[in-house]
Amino acid sequence: MSSKERIYNFSAGPSMLPLPVLEQAAAEMTNYRGSGMSVMEMSHRSKVYIDIFDETKADLKRLLKVPDSHEILFMQGGASLQFSAVPLNLIGKTGKADYAITGNFSDLAMKEAEKYGEINIPCTSADKNHTYIPSQDDIKLSSDASYFHYCANNTIYGTEWKYVPETGGIPLVCDMSSNILTKPVDVAKYGVIYAGAQKNMAPAGVAVVIVDKALAGKELQYTPKLLSYQVMIDSDSMYNTPACYTIYVLGLVLKWLDTQGGVEGMEKIKTEKAKILYDVLDDSKMFSGCATKEARSDMNVTFRSTSEELDDEFVKEATIAGFDNLKGHRVAGGMRASIYNAMPMEGVLALADFMRDFEAKKG
Repeated sequence: MSSKERIYNFSAGPSMLPLPVLEQAAAEMTNYRGSGMSVMEMSHRSKVYIDIFDETKADLKRLLKVPDSHEILFMQGGASLQFSAVPLNLIGKTGKADYAITGNFSDLAMKEAEKYGEINIPCTSADKNHTYIPSQDDIKLSSDASYFHYCANNTIYGTEWKYVPETGGIPLVCDMSSNILTKPVDVAKYGVIYAGAQKNMAPAGVAVVIVDKALAGKELQYTPKLLSYQVMIDSDSMYNTPACYTIYVLGLVLKWLDTQGGVEGMEKIKTEKAKILYDVLDDSKMFSGCATKEARSDMNVTFRSTSEELDDEFVKEATIAGFDNLKGHRVAGGMRASIYNAMPMEGVLALADFMRDFEAKKG
């Protein structure tokens, strides 16, 4: 299939996958490497699938430089189920936790955690409609929190934490759903990292959870087995049937990531892609970015024109031109271009040209 047959899909998630990954998955759909079966049909206990699983896990460990102190888990329910799993597993230490509120998903995570303990909000950007990220000095930590939770990248509002919060030894928990594998991460600094797959890793269906093993095994007594980090560690994520096909596609994406220079190479590419679009916004009299410059996301570029009517016209004409899913989230309005790892440079350049042409015609 030619890439010209495909649109530029700027969806915030599920998002586009690398074309070589889709082509390989298609070629292996009915007969995976001589097995006579699709990966969709395999027993998760079979040797052929265990090899897929183990290689995917090993590649992820290598690319993210996950230390031996941490375990990689493949869990179901997406990142949203981790909103429950995190407090169930960790809040029991003191019955309290800190949640930084910088967007929709951190707010949802906090509201879920309130079911299981006392929640403190050490910082929030709600006062300015989540257009910025609080500084370290703005964070008012609790001395007795079991953990500190934050969302690294805010897909709806287009902001991203540019630093790792200092918590004075309180375990750090991070939702990295929308920027995992886009830049190096010091995993050892975190108690838990979790991420839904459907933005930078694979189709929807699996959440990658990276857990400091020292924190596992202390879950609340009513924690469901499938949400227990210790149970999942002990069973190597196979207490029940995992999301087999999604994990397989994740493995293909990780191999593709190696061809891009790994996480370090991807950081350079994503920084360049984001700069192209932000330069258009900074030079424009029609378009303006929604997030403050110092907090701009490299993954989700949020912007608007001079009127809602013009926003609607832009989205309509962009769709006709082959740029899909540019309409902003319903709570934020405007436009949003999600430029995850799989979005090719030519897609970003083409969108930048389209924005300039639209302004020239309508300005």
